Amino acid sequence: MTEILQTRLPYDIHSPRPLPGIAPLQMEDWLHRDEAFAGQMARRAALLAERPDAVLALDEGARPAAVELLDLVQGLAYPGSVNRVTRPDGVTVSIDRADPLRSLGQLVQEDFCILEKRGDEHVLTGAVLCFPASWTLAEKFMHPLIAIHEPVGSYDAGIARRVQRLFDGVQVGRPLWRFNALWYADAELHQPRSIHDRRSAPVPADAGYLRSERQCILRLPETRAVVFSIHTYVLARCDVPAVPA
Repeated sequence: MTEILQTRLPYDIHSPRPLPGIAPLQMEDWLHRDEAFAGQMARRAALLAERPDAVLALDEGARPAAVELLDLVQGLAYPGSVNRVTRPDGVTVSIDRADPLRSLGQLVQEDFCILEKRGDEHVLTGAVLCFPASWTLAEKFMHPLIAIHEPVGSYDAGIARRVQRLFDGVQVGRPLWRFNALWYADAELHQPRSIHDRRSAPVPADAGYLRSERQCILRLPETRAVVFSIHTYVLARCDVPAVPA
């Protein structure tokens, strides 16, 4: 399969922040479009067509939030459009509000997870997740935050409480963001992995690709659901900035 790569990141991976590593974000900076747009969108289209059960999930109770999210993204990325949009790569997409997450997955490079407060915790009630990084949507769907992050070793009870407070406190129009960065042995964007399929060996230090996710959290104004968006960057090792001297 053809590698789909970026050549730069819009942030400095050598300036990590302690977990959960959250910083404020302006709404106009929420969605990104980069040089890998055409390639990533083609890969998304293939996954949505060939593996919809693996990349789409929606609880019926979360449908209003999914429609609200579709309207928000469409309005920001393609202002003035109604039932059809033409993307920068020339592809025309018909908007189907009866299938909001599939439509959403064809508009922008970001993946989206919808989390709604059920009891004391936010639960993953909907997602279009074409580019999972070592987790599977089926295993996390309809589970709360602490279960979603299993088995991340650094995500302990203390971090879980802090993240839950962030999800409780994020305000409409005032999104938050963070990033991660991990080495991978190949450039494939769709890399699901079961919680039961532990790696037999760590990724080697000389792995050829850096995978970084720009993760944003925002609150929808009408349904009050929280959206967790993921923009995936994959860079060849030769394009990764060196650690400053």
